Amino acid sequence: MTVDMESTDVKERVREFYDRVGWQKVGEDLYQNAHYEDLRPVSSEYIHRCHLRLTRHLKPEGRFLLDAGSGPIQYPVYLEYSHGYQRRVCADISITALIEARKRIGEHGLYVVCDVANLPFKPEAFDGVVSLHTIHHLPGEEHLQAYRELYRVLAPGSTAAVVNGWPNSPLMSAFNPLMRLSNRLRSGSLKRFLLRRLGRGPSEPAEGRQAPDSPKVDKKNAQEAAKGTFTERHDVAWIKNRVGAYMPVEIFVWRSVSVKWLRNLIHPALGGRLLLRVLYGLEERFPHYFGENGQYPLLVLTKPPAGAARSRTTE
Repeated sequence: MTVDMESTDVKERVREFYDRVGWQKVGEDLYQNAHYEDLRPVSSEYIHRCHLRLTRHLKPEGRFLLDAGSGPIQYPVYLEYSHGYQRRVCADISITALIEARKRIGEHGLYVVCDVANLPFKPEAFDGVVSLHTIHHLPGEEHLQAYRELYRVLAPGSTAAVVNGWPNSPLMSAFNPLMRLSNRLRSGSLKRFLLRRLGRGPSEPAEGRQAPDSPKVDKKNAQEAAKGTFTERHDVAWIKNRVGAYMPVEIFVWRSVSVKWLRNLIHPALGGRLLLRVLYGLEERFPHYFGENGQYPLLVLTKPPAGAARSRTTE
């Protein structure tokens, strides 16, 4: 009973955050939640190509595509996922998200307020499923249930593409010292430190301002946006052992680097666009390595065709 109450409280906090903060408009086609993305032109090509990776793991066409935790279908590239489907079913705990999603896709969509760990759909109803950055907002004890729900509603011979982040990325951890140094250089704190050591007195503090092309955060919600909302993540072993016990799952790369990495280490004047093209090429060459060791994996759940032998637990 206690666990149920705690789970309900977590979901209510997530719903309230996205209704009041995350999915509030801060500009044309920009939501408050874009605060967590790198929107600079130098990164745009790389991020766009990463977003498109989902399409290669979905059926190109079908009757219904489920977007589990759809949000407002935040970026135009997300529209690509359902182009070949008759209808896109947007499922989200946030009514604000669904209102915004309807503005974007209108009659092409169906809109359902629901919990992705308890989907109100019949088994095998969808020819494709996508879920981006959603399951990690559930209480940890419900993550496996959510994956099983996505698999339950998936039609035989179809796939689900799920994106979440790892709790720790070996690649990003290796770059932590360099990112800290870059951050100090950008903020001016290193310069002030050196001036103090040289006995030249304190320098003027660097004024806090947003990075170019980042959304302007509403001051009323700035503090809440900075804190974010509830997240809990599982590691590679958990995905392979717990989720893999119930369904075929493969780990590919969605994007191997974090927003922090991009903002600190990718700069137009230092060949940032070229570096990201090289990175993308490496991710394409070694998708499983970068999927397991980078920041954001793309998990592909595959339901065998009807009649195919299943060796995994289906209870």
